[in-house]
Amino acid sequence: SGHHRVPRGTVRLLAPVGDPQKVIAVGLNYRDHCWEQGVSIPKEPIIFSKFPSAIIGPFDDIVHPQDSSEVDWEVELAAVIGKEGRHIEESSAMDHVVGFTVANDISARDWQMRRNGRQWLLGKTFDTFCPLGPALVTKEAVADVHNLRIRCSVNGQVMQDSNTSQLIFRLPTLIAWVSRFVTLVPGDILLTGTPAGVGVFRKPPVFLKRGDEVQCEIEELGTICNKVV
Repeated sequence: SGHHRVPRGTVRLLAPVGDPQKVIAVGLNYRDHCWEQGVSIPKEPIIFSKFPSAIIGPFDDIVHPQDSSEVDWEVELAAVIGKEGRHIEESSAMDHVVGFTVANDISARDWQMRRNGRQWLLGKTFDTFCPLGPALVTKEAVADVHNLRIRCSVNGQVMQDSNTSQLIFRLPTLIAWVSRFVTLVPGDILLTGTPAGVGVFRKPPVFLKRGDEVQCEIEELGTICNKVV
């Protein structure tokens, strides 16, 4: 417009979608992430969820829970639903997406992998375990969502560096699959999985500690950066 914008330093950015009905996530959805842990490529999408109360803004603090000593990072492409649907066909699935944003699927590996009967939910959904942002980028503004560089750094050290071309199940497949079970409604967030480089599968494992700074970046979508407190 030519007019001055609000200076970035004077505002606190909130998550672009702050109170969705559902946060649906996909496990083991990058080929390189399967390879790093020595597991087979899934034949069907592995679906779990996070509660909306886990969502924080793109530069808010991640609270390290007292109940975990194995807090890990997972940079993820997030798709936001813009049109309601059930039993959606793959051929029309992208019509139900309004845009994309960057997410960090923070995970307490001790709770995810050993406790709570090895069900993933509790380890994935502590408060502040879903940083989201910095903006909702409409799908029309993204050249090819399945060919974007995706990276995560901890304290300036690159931990994950991959491309969304590594996705096993792409967005049309995921949307069609999930909509077989639940109705997708506007505002629902779909986290599409993380690439190789998470802390738990490093030798030795590396986990987040208070004072760490985690930066997640996806080409064309922007960067989020969160401090662990």
